[in-house]
Amino acid sequence: MAKKLYVGGLAYATSSEGLRTYFEQIGEVTSASVIMDRDTGQSRGFGFVEMASDADAQRAIDDLNDKEFEGRRLTVNEAREPGTGGAGGRPRRDGGGGDGGGGRRW
Repeated sequence: MAKKLYVGGLAYATSSEGLRTYFEQIGEVTSASVIMDRDTGQSRGFGFVEMASDADAQRAIDDLNDKEFEGRRLTVNEAREPGTGGAGGRPRRDGGGGDGGGGRRW
């Protein structure tokens, strides 16, 4: 079963293809993407890699976390589902989840 990893600390020049190539030294990569800022088009300094097997994912965490890649130290850990907090799954910042209240005040 494939497992998605969060990769932080990426150099701004890192491409999705470069990230894929780096993780392929560990095992089969099913997808790799560097997250880009939608306004500037510049890398946001993190991305996600999906490894084909749980064993390869764990090996990537063990072997690549805190290792230097393109001049920066990486943070590699299991990605969390959105809304669970922490890296790769930060909670919403828009205050979502309320009852919608916000009626007019006279």
